[in-house]
Amino acid sequence: MTDHPDFLSIIRGSAPLVVSLPHTGTDIPAEIADDLVSPWRARKDCDWWIEQLYDFATDLGASVVRTSISRTAIDVNRDPSGVSLYPGQATTELCPTTTFDGEPLYKQGRGPDVATRRVQYFDPYHAALAAEIEHARAVHGTIVLYDCHSIRSIIPRLFDGTLPYFNIGTNSGASCAPALQAEIEAICDATEFERVSNGRFKGGYITRHYGQPEAGVHAVQMELACRAYLREPLGPVDESNWPTPYDPAYAAPVRAALIAIFEACLAFARSHA
Repeated sequence: MTDHPDFLSIIRGSAPLVVSLPHTGTDIPAEIADDLVSPWRARKDCDWWIEQLYDFATDLGASVVRTSISRTAIDVNRDPSGVSLYPGQATTELCPTTTFDGEPLYKQGRGPDVATRRVQYFDPYHAALAAEIEHARAVHGTIVLYDCHSIRSIIPRLFDGTLPYFNIGTNSGASCAPALQAEIEAICDATEFERVSNGRFKGGYITRHYGQPEAGVHAVQMELACRAYLREPLGPVDESNWPTPYDPAYAAPVRAALIAIFEACLAFARSHA
């Protein structure tokens, strides 16, 4: 599992669970760094510390695919055709030109070379993810693809009010079996944290593209509000207060629920092998 670009981390496990970490990267390729307004702004919308929150995945035998490249360089969870996943709603592009708050990422007159970045960073991630999905499916017959995300709790440009803690996305039920979605919902509902399914976030390109329950691939996106596992400053953030450090003790309640969710995913896949 070494024949891949250095920015990809691929761990092949033995269980019928593939975990995708598409937005935890903070690396800014040197060829675009000078074009950006600021390094902090370019990393502002990272899914901060999600790789640490989910570091139990390999202990459960899951396969894990992660890119270290920042989503500002390219967002591997957007449709490569450029079609919006959320028509009529604010979002960011395959190669974002603004932050979630609408701030420009690039200096005046500069901008992304989308075609080049797709070949350099998008295609390798999806080649790796597709390979792990196909390997796991060939071995187990039925697998779960779990796509890990987080986002700040209050972003008026993207959604009204304060986002629920757990945001489950299954492409409105099309990307996984209803029974699996119900099991995940039940685990979330047993916690103290608010949950919604297929609300503002229904699952991005990864969930929609790979989720084929009829072919044995059940895909789920989990978008966590950052306050679920971080001491998040609610409202606008700046370099003085964002990101906040990862605190394992603070994250423990949500992490326990996520472990239970992974165990449920494994039990579901094995019962449908």
